[in-house]
Amino acid sequence: MGVPTIGCGCAVCRSADPKDKRTRPSALLEYNGRAVVIDTTPDFRAQALRAGMTRLDAVLFTHAHADHILGLDDVRPFNFRQNSDVPIYGTRSTIETIQRMFRYIFDGSYPFGGTPSVTVNVIEGPLELFGLVFTPVPVIHGKMEVLGFKFGRAAYLTDFSYLPETSLPLLENLDLLFLDALRYTPHPTHCTVEQALAYVERLRPRQALFTHICHDLAHEETNAKLPPHVRLSYDGMELEVKV
Repeated sequence: MGVPTIGCGCAVCRSADPKDKRTRPSALLEYNGRAVVIDTTPDFRAQALRAGMTRLDAVLFTHAHADHILGLDDVRPFNFRQNSDVPIYGTRSTIETIQRMFRYIFDGSYPFGGTPSVTVNVIEGPLELFGLVFTPVPVIHGKMEVLGFKFGRAAYLTDFSYLPETSLPLLENLDLLFLDALRYTPHPTHCTVEQALAYVERLRPRQALFTHICHDLAHEETNAKLPPHVRLSYDGMELEVKV
């Protein structure tokens, strides 16, 4: 729901620390003169402005929950700037949900104009985008299978409560691993901090960053309790990754 959370007066929502101000989780990858985004959150416009984005070459979707797709309409400025469609990628079920929720984009009968221009691509295995291979990593989000993505020596996993044994070999000994760590108390569809730390210990990344963080976790206070190679991510964080 983002932090501050609407209507909440808890210590984290009232915090003056800018790292306690959290939009919904997504990632921008810039390489080879290209820009690829993972998930268009409801905050995508603000995120793109903050990052100074001037182009968008593709969008990868982890799944079709509202907090990961509702910013799709804001790809329109990139259509205009680049005079081209933006390709989007997701599982078949993710694409079908996006097509239902954004029917006006896809059915060709919207009478008012100004719709985003996207091309649909179903992920069925590793895909190469502009010289970089993205490997889909199946993870379990409650009772549904969603995707994380591995690219180079890094992987981005948000929204999961369990990592299948078959996915673990893809994630071992990476330089950088993003993991869902919602809060300390159990949740039916997300990892707790304790569960995420257990995966870090098993997978042994050089650096682990927790994401999808709710207002239960204060940035500095939580970091002080984590191992040195594990930290909470924060809005606007920039990192270099070997590919």
